[in-house]
Amino acid sequence: MTTPLAEAAPGPIVRAEDVHKRFGTNEVLRGINLSVDPGKTVVLIGPSGSGKTTFLRCINHLETIHQGRIYVGGQLVGYRLAAGRLVEDSERNVAAKRARIGMVFQRFNLFPHLTALGNIMEAPLQVKKLPKAAAETIARDLLGKVGLEAKADHYPRQLSGGQQQRVAIARALAMDPMVMLFDEATSALDPELVGEVLKVMEDLARDGMSMVVVTHEMGFARDVADHVVFMDGGVVVEEGPPSQLFGHPQHERTQDFLRRIL
Repeated sequence: MTTPLAEAAPGPIVRAEDVHKRFGTNEVLRGINLSVDPGKTVVLIGPSGSGKTTFLRCINHLETIHQGRIYVGGQLVGYRLAAGRLVEDSERNVAAKRARIGMVFQRFNLFPHLTALGNIMEAPLQVKKLPKAAAETIARDLLGKVGLEAKADHYPRQLSGGQQQRVAIARALAMDPMVMLFDEATSALDPELVGEVLKVMEDLARDGMSMVVVTHEMGFARDVADHVVFMDGGVVVEEGPPSQLFGHPQHERTQDFLRRIL
């Protein structure tokens, strides 16, 4: 059986090698190479349709890839080597690895029939088979971490969008992930609620959580990211530390994109 991610090899937390992805005849990813070091925050920016979200979903095998390899914690995700060839991994192995890759989506996707506490407890109870008392302790600690300890018994319909997204972040953290993936986590929020979610993400970055973030929030990318990647047309056009990419972009396409949005 595949070694769990908890026993991952040293090196990059995420490593993508020549990743290609097609939808029919449309090649959405055209050879992505990317590394995320432990404890670092990598932010993907670029115009809509550039492949950012598709790539993020490939990291935890929500989307299959047509060429290349993606490693998380030093292990292939979605595939295994058999007689020198890559073959689709078993659902069991994929699920075990995906459980250590936290993901927060644009939409909160909370279970409406469960309280905030219940939403966070669900995966540790069902997937990790933790005792209820242990799962509740973890959930209450995480509610405190995202500033919602007073909302433990509230149902999603009783929470604002920002509060729901913070519960969604806590729910992902409850599985003790090696890396957190954020797909436009603030794009569905009213403007006045964006800051409270970004604050949680900033705190995670400061605490050393490995993160890959797709966002249009350039302030977050500039102030929080360790590394910024500009994608367009399914390729990495330019990448580097925020000071370099925002202050001295080298590629004309990067310069044009930043002029338009800043």
